[in-house]
Amino acid sequence: MSKRILFIGGNFSPEQTGIGKYSGEMIEWLSQEGFDCTVVTTYPYYPQWKVQVPYNKSLFWYKKEIIAQKDNSKGFTIIRCPHYVPKMPTGLKRIISDLSFFVTSSFVIIGMLFKKKNDYILSVAPPFCLGLLGVLYKKLKGAKFMYHIQDLQIEVAQDLEIVKSKFLLKTLFVIERYIFNNADFISTISQGMIKKVKQKAKKEVLFLPNWVDIQKFYPINNKKQLKSDFNLNISDKIVLYSGAIGEKQGLEAILDSAKYFENIVDLKFVICGSGPYKENLLHLKKKMNLKNVIFLPLQPFEKLNSLLNVADVHLVLQKNSACDLMMPSKLSTILSVGGVSIVTAKPGSSLFNVIDSNNAGFLIEPECQDALNSAIKYAISNEHVEIESNARCYAEKNLSIHKILSTFAGSLKNNNSLSIPKISQKSLPSIAR
Repeated sequence: MSKRILFIGGNFSPEQTGIGKYSGEMIEWLSQEGFDCTVVTTYPYYPQWKVQVPYNKSLFWYKKEIIAQKDNSKGFTIIRCPHYVPKMPTGLKRIISDLSFFVTSSFVIIGMLFKKKNDYILSVAPPFCLGLLGVLYKKLKGAKFMYHIQDLQIEVAQDLEIVKSKFLLKTLFVIERYIFNNADFISTISQGMIKKVKQKAKKEVLFLPNWVDIQKFYPINNKKQLKSDFNLNISDKIVLYSGAIGEKQGLEAILDSAKYFENIVDLKFVICGSGPYKENLLHLKKKMNLKNVIFLPLQPFEKLNSLLNVADVHLVLQKNSACDLMMPSKLSTILSVGGVSIVTAKPGSSLFNVIDSNNAGFLIEPECQDALNSAIKYAISNEHVEIESNARCYAEKNLSIHKILSTFAGSLKNNNSLSIPKISQKSLPSIAR
């Protein structure tokens, strides 16, 4: 008899970026491995912060979907819950958004208490409060509860001053500690986050990194043709940022670099994606009168490999306060295409260690404009064959979706203890530079 999994998370397919992408791929994989999966989630809204077509026609009620698999396996069920999606997600509005989904999804979970038992309940944070529903189901139905952390939501809200109330922060940490105490398994996506979570949870934490399909994301040599496909000049050097456009990335720095390099006519800065901060950047571009900055909309999945291969240099930026509270999901695909990346990370953070130990990119201090400008100047002026090779090699060895999820699925099938493939941050020799 196939094991049953109840998944609850605030983001899911068909969202193409961030948590929704990984949650969707995980459940699809587990379904193909024979698990009977039910998903409780939102309508797709990220990173646009707007419910997407055609789901916007059913906003105010629940929607059930049966997803069939191409290989004729059983497929899985999705129950989408209505929730508040703010156009401009301020700190307070994000809290209200999370709470609205918590409330609407709780009715679904309560209803499932009267149905056939699931063997596992898997909750993904953020929103961190969904773990309470996992605890509820575990206590009343006896399922094993796994709590997977994609980023440390409360610390991010605290450090970026999205939430300023000390009383509210203290209350949130108390709730989180209760979830930790009642979880059978806790997992997260980087070694630095493991260290932070272990300090809070006082128990072992599994390493379940964000993966990449190395068959779908791979290096393409003919960059000139690719640039033409995206209406870019084939002679231009392209510095690319692709991903969610939010406050925590500090993307104003890209426009400041564009201003610094505006006299280099064959250098273009491309920002591809969507998010609540995009309008701010468009306004800033106009104010700075920048002709070398190009905004592209979020690309369909089938074009992402080509887009990433267009870049001569990739930017992986985040503010100093966010370092090691999250692991940029965009990095896995950049490494898989053998991209040359400029990464902001503090020494000792997981992100720093991965790039440094494998000579897989260029590291700079977060929120340092001079360092960013210098790194861009060096990166576009030289060939970086070794870095390109190391990046791809790291992805093949450590980030393969097949390696990570097949091991995860196997451990769920065979017993009640989970195992994840051990992934070394030092899988390649360190090269001084």
